Amino acid sequence: MTTPTQQSAQTGQPERLSDEVLESAKAGQRAAGAAVRTFISTVDEAIRERREAIREDSDLHALRTTLVGAGLELSDKLITTQYEFLRSIVRDASDALHKTDADKH
Repeated sequence: MTTPTQQSAQTGQPERLSDEVLESAKAGQRAAGAAVRTFISTVDEAIRERREAIREDSDLHALRTTLVGAGLELSDKLITTQYEFLRSIVRDASDALHKTDADKH
């Protein structure tokens, strides 16, 4: 039989895990945002350096739009993948906790 203190600790585990996963997801989103900003800055710098080689400003704009769009799509896929991974961890942990609780009864 579990004591009230043990029950409290056990019931707090899923919430603590969920909070940790949420914080991890937020950190991942911040990191992805920073990576996109760095990527865009790199694209802009590369375009500035090659401006004379590309005669038309419209070509520069099209190139920048294509590259930035690809970077944003990559970032979105990374964030989605991280979210799905973290979600599966929480789901698996929850299933394991519920299985453990069911085994005790």
